Amino acid sequence: MRSDTIKKGFDKAPHRSLLRATGLKDEDFDKPFIGIANSYIDIIPGHFFLHEYGEIVKEAIREAGGVPFVFNTIGVDDGIAMGHDGMLYSLPSREIIADSIETVMNAHKLDAMICIPNCDKIVPGMIMGSLRVNVPTIFVSGGPMAAGHKKDGTPIDLSTAFEAVGQHAEGKMSDEELHEIECEACPSGGSCSGMFTANSMNTLCEAMGIALPGNGTVLAMTPQRIEMVKKAAKRIVELAKMQDNEKYNFKNILNEKAVHNAFVVDMAMGGSSNTVLHMLAIAREADVDFKIENINAIAEKVSHIAKISPSLTTVHMKDIDDAGGVNAVMHEVSRRGDILNLDALMITGETLGERIKDAKILNTDIIHTNENAFSPVGGLSILFGNLALEGAVIKAAGIIDSMRHFKGTAVCFNSQPEAIAGIMAHKVKPGNVVVIRYEGPKGGPGMQEMLAPTALIQGMGLGESVALITDGRFSGATKGASIGHVSPEAAEGGLIALIEDGDEIELDVDQHILRLNVDGEELARRKDNYVPYKNEVKSKWLKRYQLLVSNAANGAVLKTEL
Repeated sequence: MRSDTIKKGFDKAPHRSLLRATGLKDEDFDKPFIGIANSYIDIIPGHFFLHEYGEIVKEAIREAGGVPFVFNTIGVDDGIAMGHDGMLYSLPSREIIADSIETVMNAHKLDAMICIPNCDKIVPGMIMGSLRVNVPTIFVSGGPMAAGHKKDGTPIDLSTAFEAVGQHAEGKMSDEELHEIECEACPSGGSCSGMFTANSMNTLCEAMGIALPGNGTVLAMTPQRIEMVKKAAKRIVELAKMQDNEKYNFKNILNEKAVHNAFVVDMAMGGSSNTVLHMLAIAREADVDFKIENINAIAEKVSHIAKISPSLTTVHMKDIDDAGGVNAVMHEVSRRGDILNLDALMITGETLGERIKDAKILNTDIIHTNENAFSPVGGLSILFGNLALEGAVIKAAGIIDSMRHFKGTAVCFNSQPEAIAGIMAHKVKPGNVVVIRYEGPKGGPGMQEMLAPTALIQGMGLGESVALITDGRFSGATKGASIGHVSPEAAEGGLIALIEDGDEIELDVDQHILRLNVDGEELARRKDNYVPYKNEVKSKWLKRYQLLVSNAANGAVLKTEL
């Protein structure tokens, strides 16, 4: 066992002495040592109960003949960090989480690991760290929360609350209505109930084979979720005890086939645009050569068959689970042709094809068939053009047809706070393209999410007449013609830095185009006179991050060589 490094031989007597201080006995030194990476933190609704999951996992591991060791990662709640400088820390937290997984697992030579993530950057951060450690690893998320409901029965969620702010600012909603939404939008523990970033990543864990079926859709804090937690714990001990368990090392499960399958499911379910950022980073950690332009090729072959909030406000993760879950989605996708890698190995021991062969759609109003798809192409699109030489991302699933091809005049802001103030002050009119720049990974730094400005645009009734582009990114709760991840970003000299108020910007989702319609001579003049805008950065951590981070087209990963 890998853990023999810290527990076998006469020279490891001091090590064993320290381990005995934690409660270990003679008989424990012949058992596998299992790391339990828990992201329990009180301030995040999807995480405040995860210490209970950790105790369940510990007990189940002991019963199965392993020795459990719980350790924790940090977490940032993107919703609570939204709209102020706290959001600067969200994406960088992914790197801290990955580093912490690598540090604890490799410093103590643990044999296998079970990861308990749920929200925001925590899932991809744990995945990235697990790839570096490369031992048998299972993911079991905290699970999604149920949707909230207004008194009249209307389903609501976090995006409803953000959009309500814009409606209230316009005088379209009373204080009482806003308070009702505030109190009911997030009714329980769990990751926010729509196909936002957390639930997108947790469903992709199923597609990649690193989690059990239901990981992305079975509600948090339910008996079904607890049984899943116990089952995952039992399985990780089985893997740790196997003589030939190298085939279940994390990189042998999360490989090129798994990355491809993840993007297929992402397209079918219209996941958060953040999944592009995270899956590109995960692919790099997995040593998979996956280019951002490959996403459009996948999208052409995958029907968009499940529309979930924020794209369809009446459908939430519980509805997807009741309709057959991610397995039903994958089974239906496989009917269209040879797009999924059905021979991919699952951490549970079977192939993907074996896992989904008996899956069925139980409600075709929720999960559509290929023949009745929301769209014959996938729910995400990568745009290219002079404004995005290395690509930009749009959640095509959340756009109305009239905005799929749009020309508008630019209204430029050099930060998210400036944009929020400008939108609230009615500087944005129908026919405009809001430009928010210097918010990329390097420029922000930290690539803030833009749910506040996009929700304001929706809440103020401009969602069908205004587009938004940014080198920052969006919450999974964002909808509308919102284009993020523009690369190169403004801080590295991308063309987005040279846009001026009144310039014509064109987007075409179906042709994958994002273009600034200004002639080359004028752009050359602007470049000669260009003076970069710089956000003041006081944080030592964010300054280090700014020096090392790559742009969004490269997954915003940190460079390891200068």
